[in-house]
Amino acid sequence: MFEGFKKFIARGNVMDLAVGVIIGAAFGAIVDSLVKDILTPIIGLIGGQPDFSAIKPAGIGIGSFLNSVIAFLMKAAALYYFIVIPFNRFAAKFMAPPPPPPPGPTPTEKLLGEIRDAIKAR
Repeated sequence: MFEGFKKFIARGNVMDLAVGVIIGAAFGAIVDSLVKDILTPIIGLIGGQPDFSAIKPAGIGIGSFLNSVIAFLMKAAALYYFIVIPFNRFAAKFMAPPPPPPPGPTPTEKLLGEIRDAIKAR
């Protein structure tokens, strides 16, 4: 039983997943700070502080839900516009493209291969 657990933990994809979760949590704090400390105050200066928490029809906290949805959309937009787009531009500029696939055989090589196969079949 312990041996199977050891094999499971030692697999590369489990370790990659663990590292990804830890880095993702740390990166989430950066995106949260970007939205909370930079973007939300800018929006507050332009149109007032967005807060829908007072909206509660029949005691249901719709306003809090709206705040969560808006916060999620702001975080997703910040992540996309401030992280994904610049990284993709950086990667396109500085990372080497994958090598092209090797060319296939020329028509002459194909014909010679067919002749060889025909001679072997005799």
